[in-house]
Amino acid sequence: MNNPYILGVLGLVLGFVIALILYFIKRNSSFKLVSQADEIAENIKRDGKNEAETLKKEALLEAREEWFKQKRILDEEVKERQRELRAQEKKYNERLSSLDKRLDSLDKKENSLSEQERKLKSKEDELQDKKKEYEEILSEQKTKLAEVAGLTREEALERLRVELISTARQVAANDAKISIEQIKLDAGKKATEILSTAIQRMAVDHVSETTVSVVSLPSDEMKGRIIGREGRNIRTFEKASGVDLIIDDTPEAVVLSCFDPVRREIARLSLEKLISDGRIHPGRIEEVIAKTTKEMDENLIKIGEKAVLETNIHNISPNLIKVLGRLHYRTSYGQNVLQHSIEAAWICGILATEINLDQEVARRAGLLHDIGKAVDHEYDGTHAIIGANLARKNGEGKIIVNAIEAHHEEVEATSVYAALVQASDAISGARPGARREMLETYMQRLAKLEEIANGVEGVNKSYAIQAGRELRIIVEPSVIEESQTPLLATEIAANIEKQVQYPGQIKVTVIRETRQIAMAK
Repeated sequence: MNNPYILGVLGLVLGFVIALILYFIKRNSSFKLVSQADEIAENIKRDGKNEAETLKKEALLEAREEWFKQKRILDEEVKERQRELRAQEKKYNERLSSLDKRLDSLDKKENSLSEQERKLKSKEDELQDKKKEYEEILSEQKTKLAEVAGLTREEALERLRVELISTARQVAANDAKISIEQIKLDAGKKATEILSTAIQRMAVDHVSETTVSVVSLPSDEMKGRIIGREGRNIRTFEKASGVDLIIDDTPEAVVLSCFDPVRREIARLSLEKLISDGRIHPGRIEEVIAKTTKEMDENLIKIGEKAVLETNIHNISPNLIKVLGRLHYRTSYGQNVLQHSIEAAWICGILATEINLDQEVARRAGLLHDIGKAVDHEYDGTHAIIGANLARKNGEGKIIVNAIEAHHEEVEATSVYAALVQASDAISGARPGARREMLETYMQRLAKLEEIANGVEGVNKSYAIQAGRELRIIVEPSVIEESQTPLLATEIAANIEKQVQYPGQIKVTVIRETRQIAMAK
C-alpha cells in the first residue's frame, strides 16, 4: 500500500517540476519576442527617419529647381517688357519730333497769315485814301460842270455819277487783275513747294515685270518630261494652272504666258518645284499646283499686311488686304502697282499735312486708289470704277470710295482728298524712272501728239519734246489771233486726253510770233 502512495507523491512532485519548467520556458520565450519586437520597431523608426530626410531633400531640390525656372521666366518677361518699353519710347520720340516739325510749320503759317493781314490792312488804308480823293474830285467836278455846261445841279450830278462809276470800274478791274495774277503766282509757288517737298521725301525703287515668265531648265531633256507621254503632263499643267505653257526651240527654257499675274506666278513656282523634285506626272502636277495655290493665298495676305503696316493704316478689311497683295504681281508701264500705291499713299499723307487735312484718310485713299487693277480682268469697266465698287462692298467710307472712282476724273470729285489722290497718282507715275515703255510705243505716242496738233487749222509746226511730256505748237499769226491762243491750247489738250493713252501729264504750249523785217539801204 505504501508503494502506490509514494508513487502518487512522486508523480505530483514530478508534475509540479515539469509545470515549473514549462512556465520558465514560456516566460523566456515571451521576453525574446518582446525584445525582437522592440528591435523591429527601432529599425522601422530609424528607416522612417532616413526616408523622411531623403524626401525632404528631394522636395528642397524640386522647390529650388522650380524657383530657378520661375526666375528665368520672370527675367525673360522683364527683358521683353523692357524691349517693348524701348520700342514705345522710340515711337513716342518720333511722334514728338513729328509734332515739333508740325508746330514749326504752324508757326510759319501763322507768320505768313500775319503778314497777309498786314498787307490787307495797308490795302484797306489805300482804298480809304482813294475814296477821299474821289470825293474831292467829285466835289470839284460838280462845280466845274455847273459852271461850264450850264447844267442843272441834278443833271450835273447824274453825268458825274456815270463818269465816276465808269472810272471806278476800270480802276477796280485793273486792281483785281493785278491781285488775281499775284494770287496765282503765290499759289503756284506754294503748290510747287509742297509738291517738291513731297517728291523729295518719297523715293522708292521699282521693279519691272513682264506679261510672261521664263523658267530655266537644267537640260533640254526636261522639256520631254514636262510634255509627258502623248502630251498628258502639259495638258494637265495648263488645265490645273490656267496658264499657257510654251515650249519652243529656246535652249534650256520654257515660257509661261497668262494675263493674270498671280496665276502666272503660281504656275512658275509650281513648275520650278516639279523640275526640282523630278517627279512629273498628272497626279503630282495637280498636287503641287494645289499646294502652291494655297501658299500663294497666304503670301498675298502677308504682302497686303506688310503694305498696310508700312503705310500705317488701320481697320482695313481682310479681303482688301488680300487684294492689295495681288497688286504686287501687277505692273503698269513697267511700274509695280503695289509700290506705286504705297508711294502715292505717302505722298497723299504729306500733301494732306501741308494743307491741314487728315493724313491717315489721305494715305488710305492713296493706297487703295488702284486696287481695281488687281481684279480688272475679272469684271467689266475701268479699274477706278471696279476699285470703288470693291472698296464700297468692303466697308470703306464715301470719301475713300469717291477718291478711288474720281482719280481719273470718270466721276466728279466730292472732296479735297480726291484731288490729292489725283496729284499723288500723277507724281508717282510721271517722275523720272518710275515707268518704262517699249521704244515702239513711245515713238507712236510722240507721232500721235504731233499729228493731233498738225491737224488743227492755223498750226504751222508742232514738236513733242521733253520725252513726250510737252507739246510745243507754233501757229500762223495771220490765221490765229492772240486772243485765240488760250482756247486753241485748251482744245488740243482735250483732244490729246481723248485720243492718246499716256502716264502723267502733257503740257501744251502755243507760240504765236510776228516778225517785221525792214532793210536799210
